[in-house]
Amino acid sequence: MTATPQTSALMRRGAEFLGTEHAILCGAMSWVSERNLVSAISNAGGFGVIACGAMTPELLDVEIAATKALTAKPFGVNLITMHPMLFDLIAVCAKHQVGHVVLAGGIPPKGSVEAIKAFGAKVLVFAPTLALAKKLLRSGADALVIEGSEAGGHIGPVSTSVLAQEFLPALAEEYVVFVAGGIGRGEMVASYLEMGASGVQLGTRFACATESIAHPAFKAAFFRGNARDAVASVQVDPRLPVIPVRALKNKGTEEFTAKQVEVAKKLDAGEVDMAAAQLEIEHFWAGALRRAVIDGDVERGSIMAGQSVGMVNAEEPVADIIAQLMAQSEDALSRR
Repeated sequence: MTATPQTSALMRRGAEFLGTEHAILCGAMSWVSERNLVSAISNAGGFGVIACGAMTPELLDVEIAATKALTAKPFGVNLITMHPMLFDLIAVCAKHQVGHVVLAGGIPPKGSVEAIKAFGAKVLVFAPTLALAKKLLRSGADALVIEGSEAGGHIGPVSTSVLAQEFLPALAEEYVVFVAGGIGRGEMVASYLEMGASGVQLGTRFACATESIAHPAFKAAFFRGNARDAVASVQVDPRLPVIPVRALKNKGTEEFTAKQVEVAKKLDAGEVDMAAAQLEIEHFWAGALRRAVIDGDVERGSIMAGQSVGMVNAEEPVADIIAQLMAQSEDALSRR
């Protein structure tokens, strides 16, 4: 008998879709969502997701194998749609018979959803508008993640609460929809489940888990940070469609603004085309994030964090975080 019957009942569809005990996904955070955190989340009854980010197919191959060695439970892989080797990465997922692939960072290129479904995996997508969400779900995607601007890392312009009100009534009856962005406590989980969500995705709450390999200085920055410190990056040039990134304010935030100016000048001079310009900016983020997460350079590295960062005050084991979220949700539902 489950200790959280109401929450588990509302999560049933999402949990069945993921093959997990709880419909709680971990957002894919580059350098953070690797074998240790991913396996810990899956082992605790949630759904871990490897952040492929800028990895090569060879690196992804190693990471999936290493994660499989640490958990027998389901986990997914997050692939960035603009990755130049996207189809090679999909082939690596096929080789390992990964059960779920998340396509993030833009509209999935032609043939990518089909290539994933061809080896039997389920496809999760993100969509910034309801019209695009419907189109992606009709054309083969199996589930949708709606992520609001409160999230850390790459974000869209609309808040989670608004997206949930717009998307869930239109889609939740027919499709599996997960809600992400700014979720720090179980009461919020309960609210989205009641609105029809099949489950939720959290990143920031898991970034400083005991099992996360993030540098102690990176974790300490989270413990010090509050919602106002997690700011979205500024777009310098309207021709450079840079997806804003939410991170804790530091020197690295200023350096990104300078980087955009530099890339825009190259674009003007015809030294790079738009695709190359965007890739250069993606590589900047990958490097800046690595400096913060792995090297502990919290001055100049990128400390990507969502606005729920103020609710992260200490290192806790993943299992405790999940148990807390479930208990808070259950308590909220039982008081309705």
